[in-house]
Amino acid sequence: MSVRLHHGEDDLAESHEINVTPFIDVMLVLLIIFMVAAPLATVDVPVDLPTSTAQRQPRPDKPVFLTVKADLSLALGDAAVTREGLAAALNAASGSDKDKRIFLRAARTVDYGALMEVMNALRGAGYLKVALVGLE
Repeated sequence: MSVRLHHGEDDLAESHEINVTPFIDVMLVLLIIFMVAAPLATVDVPVDLPTSTAQRQPRPDKPVFLTVKADLSLALGDAAVTREGLAAALNAASGSDKDKRIFLRAARTVDYGALMEVMNALRGAGYLKVALVGLE
């Protein structure tokens, strides 16, 4: 409530005007707080990823499949491969063609860190074109 003071009169008259400046200040501070906090709140959202609905791509004549099994062992095609011998086995399977796409399959129970280690091993061997295989 605001009060208007007149120097000539003894009684005080009430003013019925609303001062909106503090209201605007509070709303702007809240807006800034929500603008900063909203992106931070969406980072830790648990996600259950769906299966792929992408259109099927044409399959090459001789695809190179690298499989990460549930026990974290590797298989290139049907043959078991060690992590140390992965680069040599990939060179033999692709004819040393570093531009050939490697199709990476992994069991559902393989954790993200183990899959990234295999992808880093592929990058270290020079194979940068990696396709992840999923269910349709």
